[in-house]
Amino acid sequence: MPLITLLKRNCDSSFIFWKCRGEVHRDGDYHRAVHVWIYSESTQELLLQRRADCKDSWPGQWDISSAGHISAGDSSLVSAQRELQEELGISLPKDAFELIFIYLQECVINDGKFINNEFNDVYLVTTVDPIPLEAFTLQETEVSAVKYILFEEYRSLLVKEDPDYVPYEVDEQYGQLFEIIRRRYTENTVARSLSLQKQLCRYASVSLDAELTGLSNTDRKTLGLLIKAAKLMDEIFYLQLLKCFSSSSSGLFGNEHAQSFCLPSLFFSFGGGKAKGDQGKQSEKNPKLGNKTCNLLNRKFKGKVWYSNPALRDWLKEHASASELDKLKWMYYSINKSPWSCLDENEAFLTTTDSAIKLLPEATKPVSGWKGLEYKAAFPMLKPPGANFYPPDMDKREFKLWNDSLTEKEQIDAMGFFTVIKRHSEFSLDSSSPNHAVHGTNHLMTAHDLYSVPYSKEYNSFLRKAAELLHEAGDLAGSPSLKRLLHSKADAFLSNDYYESDIAWMELDSKLDVTIGPYETYEDAIFGYKATFEAFIGIRDDKATAQLKLFGDNLQFLEQNLPMDSAYKSKNVNAAPIRVIRLLYNAGDVKGPQTVAFNLPNDERIVKDRGTSMVMLKNVSEAKFKHILQPIADVCISKEQKGLVDFESFFTHTICHECCHGIGPHTITLPDGQKSTVRKELQELHSALEEAKADIVGLWALKFLINQDLLPRSLVKSMYVSFLAGCFRSVRFGLEEAHGKGQALQFNWMYEKEAFILHPDETFSVDFAKVEEAVESLSREILTIQAKGDKEAADLLLQKYCKMTRPLKHALEKLESVQVPVDIYPIFPTVNEIAE
Repeated sequence: MPLITLLKRNCDSSFIFWKCRGEVHRDGDYHRAVHVWIYSESTQELLLQRRADCKDSWPGQWDISSAGHISAGDSSLVSAQRELQEELGISLPKDAFELIFIYLQECVINDGKFINNEFNDVYLVTTVDPIPLEAFTLQETEVSAVKYILFEEYRSLLVKEDPDYVPYEVDEQYGQLFEIIRRRYTENTVARSLSLQKQLCRYASVSLDAELTGLSNTDRKTLGLLIKAAKLMDEIFYLQLLKCFSSSSSGLFGNEHAQSFCLPSLFFSFGGGKAKGDQGKQSEKNPKLGNKTCNLLNRKFKGKVWYSNPALRDWLKEHASASELDKLKWMYYSINKSPWSCLDENEAFLTTTDSAIKLLPEATKPVSGWKGLEYKAAFPMLKPPGANFYPPDMDKREFKLWNDSLTEKEQIDAMGFFTVIKRHSEFSLDSSSPNHAVHGTNHLMTAHDLYSVPYSKEYNSFLRKAAELLHEAGDLAGSPSLKRLLHSKADAFLSNDYYESDIAWMELDSKLDVTIGPYETYEDAIFGYKATFEAFIGIRDDKATAQLKLFGDNLQFLEQNLPMDSAYKSKNVNAAPIRVIRLLYNAGDVKGPQTVAFNLPNDERIVKDRGTSMVMLKNVSEAKFKHILQPIADVCISKEQKGLVDFESFFTHTICHECCHGIGPHTITLPDGQKSTVRKELQELHSALEEAKADIVGLWALKFLINQDLLPRSLVKSMYVSFLAGCFRSVRFGLEEAHGKGQALQFNWMYEKEAFILHPDETFSVDFAKVEEAVESLSREILTIQAKGDKEAADLLLQKYCKMTRPLKHALEKLESVQVPVDIYPIFPTVNEIAE
């Protein structure tokens, strides 16, 4: 008889052990189970099963499509798959299951002999049409019949407490099921189209180009190969955002689960009420059947990986011409590269209703004249904070327990940029061998369910192709440094060791400029460890590059004068090479708001030994200034100061922003004497605080260089006012995005210090007498927090100042009323020219 994982009522993962099912319900232990609802789109019906007459709870009554306990060591999703197979004879892959909420049932029946305290993972499986009743294979000891019923009719029966149906309090927590279905299928198409049009209008479509006359025919061929490799970064990034969504009980279900992982606290429905208690199954009476079912499911889906995000992308693109609404869905998806809107705190603008239809002829037993089961590929309504880098239900406590059990080298891999974290229990439905190797790694089944997989294995099919293209491009490249970069990056894709290729990138000296690989960690909102793939290809602007040498050469000078305790300052800051390019093409992690520059690499070993290098995207900066910053100034900056907003100040501060990523604390010494890094200590808070640091310290650095007569004094007023206008630009990215969060922190600090002033006409200005001290004080605050690795102080600072305050709301409402774009959406005509 399988064991059931027990929990405290508050989900405290420090209290976890296992008991048999009968003892669980006798003693009223808190445990986990799954509810699986099958919904038919075309008929708006839910599938119900009638419980067998021999059941010890609610015998003979109509109930959930399928349900069951989660056995110890099993994942929630595997349990949901297993229950459908055992009870109804339906075999479905992971991407058919959408976890819509988690519900705590607490009830007592059978004169107190059956106590049901269950945390239920409630799944929705959406099929296009009803499954023919003759296609089901019913488990006689569990299910006596099945039927479809209109979801509204079923809800009415539950409200009336019809004795033929297992009771649920649908006017309370469990009513979410019916509300979710109702919202999805009663929407106004016209209203939704207007909403998407409004969202799209926030992006100004801009053509970005560069002069190619300086490139030889060989360079053009090289460029064509690089664009092909860049497009593969897109494919990987789609997978990094979302594969298929699941939940697992084999991990620790801790208190942090609601806030730090897939479902926020509002999705946890805690409360008593009437609810189904017994989810017993045949495999409890015959343990061999459980393995048999797992083997059957494994055979059906062996060799198939279900990737929801690419499937969604392909489906939306294919159907974009079906209607105006479908066209708008595809257009907005193309900008966000996911079903979540970057400018709306990652709120979903699509649901599983909009997703790809997949046909599975073998999902059930065959029925004459029926082609088979068609279902909608599911994805979560809420963006997983760990993207696809971690199991969706993994909490920090589980990761820490696992990580503490590893060797030092294994810990480096676990917390490194270039691995994904997976579960042994999710790898295969066949767990008959206790020591089987997993996913090509040497990790064996242990007491911990987690294991790491290097990117070189996880994305091997794409990286192998990209490596071939880069090697081919490297063979053609005329520039020795470009040749070195491309060959070393190709090798890194397959070895998972990016150190040498990042050094080669820093030393690149070529007219054709290339950045390609895994770099930024913004998508990892759990720890900020994991890097996403991206690509930027451009033509170097030699004149502009030469003009910026001043900034890179003075980094050590800036470091020694930073407004923080001298004990925290580094004595070995390397000069940062700065390259200015005109962007020809980008791919991968370039969704939503576009970057104007980047400072890489993020590898602290390289930052410590060699420093960083910066790339400025000048044509992107020009487009943003023209289409966004100038109109913002016209609306939000006072009449007396709006003329001070200019491109030179905007672009120069952008340069200083990137330079300041390379100075300040990186590798640090903790109070106990241990060596660490700011990223490791601040974890998910690092990105927002680092962006705020680069911004505000960049502003401090400009004034410092002006005071040293290294920059013209004519910049002083314009740089502060241009910075103020830029605050409104970045905050519009949303407070879930690192740059937007960091900008809110800066604006609210400056406003509190009266360096920024709000006038009665709702325009803003800079108080030049107070701004310098405000900039320096915030710089000191952030730098000190980073130097100490003080996550608690970082959290307090962000909580206090990362808010949509009244002054910010006033500004953003004004900008929306006159429809100033939030950002640009780049179009790359040169790509088509090269492709021809």
